This record gives sequence, C-alpha cells and structure tokens, in this order.
Amino acid sequence: MLPVSGPKNEKENNMTKALKFISFVLLIGMTNANAIPEKYQDIVEKLITASLADSAAYNRLAYVCDTFGPRLSGSDNLENAIDWILEELEQDGFSNVRGEKVEVPAWIRGKESARLIKPFAKDLAMLGLGGSIGTPGSGIRGELIVVDSFEELDDRKDEVKGRIVLFNAEFTTYGETVQYRYKGAQAAAQYGAVASLIRSVGSWSMNTPHTGGMAYADTIPKIPHAALTPEDAMMLRRIHDRGDKIILELKMEAKTVADRYSRNVVAEFPGSEFPEEVVVLGGHIDSWDVGQGAQDDAGGCLAAWHAVKLIKESGLQPRRTLRVVMWTNEENGGRGNKAYRDAHRAELDNHVAAIESDGGVFKPKGFGFSGSAEAMDIISEIGTLLNSIEAGKITEGGRAADVAPLNDEGVPVTSLKVDGSRYFWYHHTNADTFDKVDRDELNRCMAAMAIMAFVLADLENPLPR
Repeated sequence: MLPVSGPKNEKENNMTKALKFISFVLLIGMTNANAIPEKYQDIVEKLITASLADSAAYNRLAYVCDTFGPRLSGSDNLENAIDWILEELEQDGFSNVRGEKVEVPAWIRGKESARLIKPFAKDLAMLGLGGSIGTPGSGIRGELIVVDSFEELDDRKDEVKGRIVLFNAEFTTYGETVQYRYKGAQAAAQYGAVASLIRSVGSWSMNTPHTGGMAYADTIPKIPHAALTPEDAMMLRRIHDRGDKIILELKMEAKTVADRYSRNVVAEFPGSEFPEEVVVLGGHIDSWDVGQGAQDDAGGCLAAWHAVKLIKESGLQPRRTLRVVMWTNEENGGRGNKAYRDAHRAELDNHVAAIESDGGVFKPKGFGFSGSAEAMDIISEIGTLLNSIEAGKITEGGRAADVAPLNDEGVPVTSLKVDGSRYFWYHHTNADTFDKVDRDELNRCMAAMAIMAFVLADLENPLPR
C-alpha cells in the first residue's frame, strides 16, 4: 500500500529532516571538538619531551638571579639585566629584538630599622613598603596601638593620635589582606598616627618580612609605612592585649626621587602566514629590591622566553607571530604594561591573545582565561593537550597585571595557573631566591606556555573576540 500524502506525513517528514539536521550539527560539533587535540597531539608530545629534558632555562634563570640580584624599577640592577637579556635574545636568533623605553618611578629604600624599646629591648625584622616616605633622621619613637582590622581602628580612633598603629591582619587571601599594605598608612594617618606598620602579607613565615607597594592620598598626611614579620606582629598583639605599654622606635631613610627610564623587553619569532597577527607571552622582569625576584617574576619571564626558543629549535613555525614581552615596572607603578598598550595601540586588533605568567613557576595546573564564550571553548580544547602534564584545567579569569590593559582593549588574555601553596611564603621577601625554583616545575611551566602559545598562533582562524 502506498503512503497517503497529507498533513500527518508532511509533519513526520519535517521532523525526520529536523532530526537529521540536528544529528549533522552534533556530528560537526563533535568533530570540531576533537580537531585541535587530534591535529596537534604529535607536536605537543614533541614539545613536552623537549621541555622536560631542558636545562637551559633553569641555568639562565640562575644567571639572572645571581648576577643581577633584585631588579627594582629605576635601579642599575634592572637595566643591567635588561641589557644582558637583549643580547641573549639576539644570540638566540629572535627577530625585532628591542627595549621599548618606559618612564618609571624611582623609590630608594636606604637604611632602615625597627626596635622594640618597651616592655623589653629587641631588634625587629622589618621592611619599608614601596613608596613610603622616610622618618626624620632621628627616627620616630612612639607608643604602639595594635588593631586587627580597619573596623577596629575606626572603633578606637580616639586612641590613635600621636601613636604608631600596627595592623595585625591575619592572611586570608592576597586580594583581601593586601588592602592593609596598600591603604594602611592612609587609614592610620587620618586619625593622627605618626607611623603605621602591618603584619606582613604572607601565608607563612620564618621571621621574613614582606615588602610591596603602598599608596598615599593627597588629602591625608603622609606617614612612614613598613611591614613587620607575622611572628613579631602576633607577639605585639599579645603584649598589647595584656595591657602592657609598648614603645617602638622606627628609622627609615626611604625616599622617592625623579622618574627614570627603563625598558620593556620585546622579541619575536615571526609567523609563517600571518606575521602581522601576534600572540604575546611573557612576565615582568622587574622585582622588588629584596631577594632575587626568582619566583616573582624572573621565572615567568624565562618560561615564556624559552617556550618560544623551544618552539623555534624544534623546527616548528606557527602561522602567526609569537612575541615575547618582559614588562618593566609591574611592582611599583604598573607603567610598563600601559606603555606597551600605548606603543602598540595601532596593532591591538591584530593581537590574537596575550599570555602572562606571574604567579611563580611552581607545578602548573592550567590557565585562567578572559574572553568570549566562543574563545573559551577553544582554550578549553587546547587545555586537553596539557592533561598529560596535569596542566589542562581551564578556568574563568585570565586577567593579570600586565595583560589587563590589553584585555581592556578587547584582547583575549590568559594567565598560567600554578600550585600556589608556597608562593606567598617567598613573595616580596629576601627569601625569593633561585634555590626556591625546581627545575622540573619550571620546565613544565615552559611546556604549558609553549603549547598554549603555539596552538593559539597556529589556529586556522584567530581566536574569536
């Protein structure tokens, strides 16, 4: 019997067509979902094998740390390090190697000390906070008031005038606790404090104070601002809670002088088909003026530099240009990232993505990403290529200090995420030295950055915005 034509059969035919179309779309989607892993798997294995066997990045990091030491913006140490890096990049065969001039602030620590006078005599380990003014030559001697929060300071504001305030804020997260470092002097000075101190912003300590940036407000008097160790801060809180009078003496020669010039380091490995389109990867080459800035952030710079060097030496060349950038002045001004954005504003539409490493070079876990939903899907696909080194986790949020200005202009950005459980042990301290870097962990960071950067630069179409 022949089928009878009519509304029912037309409806069934339309449903069949729709189901076939949906199946086709799903099939295409599944094919696309596997396209990146399938296409790049052999290349990824090659890059991982070469990365894990590498010693050049580790040895160069040791040289930077041991030869130039801490690299605060405005210092000879930083500029000498940049000179050497530019020469080495040339020797590595990078193209368009240059230092792009940046005007940076210049803060000089000078000699400094903190001493407990009462209830007993003790020299306290301390570090002045970046940007702080100094004390008079004879120092500041005063009674200490200890508070755990801004709220407690407000409640006890009538006790503050003429005293030194210590913020004994326990470390929770960096983003939450760093406010005492950044705004503490303003909060204390508005109630008449003569100086302010903080419990160092760190998750662990062996009597190691942490420095870092702070800020003044034009409408509030400027007072000296410094960090004590968590151990001493907690001790002073206990003494204070027992009702004993505490007298401290603070001496700081800190001063800010006229701006100086530094440079962003830029070097390229040109793309084979679309050299005008760029994938940026890097870290910040400046550090604070203590320790060696090994984890923060010379390690990130070396991981990015050698990720591209590794790609180049493996005989690979992506369609688009890989551009290594080592930003200056991330720590005490953030002028390097803005200078890069401004110098390259005309080509930002051709910036496919920017990758930053500024969380230490501990074992990598994956990447954070800030961009469109469509781009996030692609980044997640690339992440699967990193599962073999346990670095394939892709999460929302790729903005970091030096790529944030690019993201503000629409550039998709991603940042390397690592096991940060020990990062704030060393962050901004004299303990941030080369011996804290594990070669295998550095190499895994290098591998993760090499794979992410290469695939982004080699995609058939640029990452969608």
